[in-house]
Amino acid sequence: MKSLAELQAIRDRARGQVILRENNDNAIRVLVGMATCGIAAGARPVLNAMVEEVSKRGLANVTVTQTGCIGICQFEPVVEIVTPGQEKVTYVKMTPEKAVRVVNDHLVNGNVVTEYTIGANS
Repeated sequence: MKSLAELQAIRDRARGQVILRENNDNAIRVLVGMATCGIAAGARPVLNAMVEEVSKRGLANVTVTQTGCIGICQFEPVVEIVTPGQEKVTYVKMTPEKAVRVVNDHLVNGNVVTEYTIGANS
């Protein structure tokens, strides 16, 4: 069982993260399709890899969230990256390994991993 002080510390960290997300209009949003089709295709490990890698790298300007059906089930798992002022990038047929590369190349260095995008796979 956690002590009251430990629980308060957890609460305070969570509140800080929520406030960061709410107040950051310039944040990059990473949306992982987690409808039944995405989950069946392996989206959960992709989501976990994205969250872990973003956290490990301390990317405070990136918010990773799940979303429902994106509408292109044949390309699942699907990840969309929305950067303010730029065109949305849709990554398809994602794996945890590809997710790590996308975080490194796209989110950290600003280079779209073109071979993983929907344009390269359609």
